[in-house]
Amino acid sequence: MLETGIGRAANVALAALPGFTLPGDTSGSQRYFATDITEPFVLGNGHLDVPTGPGLGVQPLPDLLDEVTTSHEWITL
Repeated sequence: MLETGIGRAANVALAALPGFTLPGDTSGSQRYFATDITEPFVLGNGHLDVPTGPGLGVQPLPDLLDEVTTSHEWITL
């Protein structure tokens, strides 16, 4: 599992659904990254809280995202 907090948010939300039996690997951010591009996920009593914000529940931290971005491209229709 090498997802940032964005992918982890989706995995945690999916794993928390009723009847879901085969969750992906999830753990706290610090297990994989010194710094993540979202607020870190913190493991507590063997569980991760499901984010409650809009969309996936997390937002990238702009300054940290800028540090790791090597290029970007805008696609217009």
